[in-house]
Amino acid sequence: MSDPLVLIPARLSATRLPNKPLADIAGEPMIVHVWRRAVEAGIGPVAVATDAPGIAEAVARAGGTAVMTRDDHPSGSDRIFEAVEKLDPEGRHDVVVNVQGDLPTVDPVAIAASVTPLADPSVDIATLVAVIRRDEERTNPNVVKMVGSEVSPGRFRALYFTRATAPYGEGPLYHHIGLYAYRRRALQRFIGLSPSLLEQRERLEQLRALEAGMRIDAVVVDDTPLGVDTPEDLERARAIIAARRQA
Repeated sequence: MSDPLVLIPARLSATRLPNKPLADIAGEPMIVHVWRRAVEAGIGPVAVATDAPGIAEAVARAGGTAVMTRDDHPSGSDRIFEAVEKLDPEGRHDVVVNVQGDLPTVDPVAIAASVTPLADPSVDIATLVAVIRRDEERTNPNVVKMVGSEVSPGRFRALYFTRATAPYGEGPLYHHIGLYAYRRRALQRFIGLSPSLLEQRERLEQLRALEAGMRIDAVVVDDTPLGVDTPEDLERARAIIAARRQA
């Protein structure tokens, strides 16, 4: 179907958790844990895209590949496009999977699932969602919700993404997981678009693609990976990984 390349954008500019990608978890930097999960997905070669030599060195010490990118990219999408053009100028990889560098507990099965909607030629971008099970997350604006139409069991065509509680009424709500699989030409088109009004209002980059008429499909996975943004998140990630190693 395709030949994916998995890219993990990472930088050191986080304010709530300084030097976040290099934070120690079970004796290894967080970015190395993410890189390992992506390798375990087994869908294609994996590289970290970064502007920080320290991140590149940490990945190289673990046996991974890192590519240096500019330090002025406005988003991870722009960073991974520069990286794929550097790593694959011949265009052999037609799918680019963007795994955030702050998801050390992400399930490799979920990463692999992200590419499956791209078997449908009408889909430009694929992503992941999980059913919201905690009541407090239904109204939490930090939990982004996907509103979509089910096209097959466990797969939706995304109609909208929002920080509000939506859709209204009885039924499940879906937590959007910010992991994307792009057709390479779709990624190129996406980064060439100007930020859209809804994107700026909701502060959700994926709305730019929807407003431009691009199709995003979402696969339902069992769990939402922990995104590490604060010292408290980091402690939770350490506890989760320690428990997994003891199991």
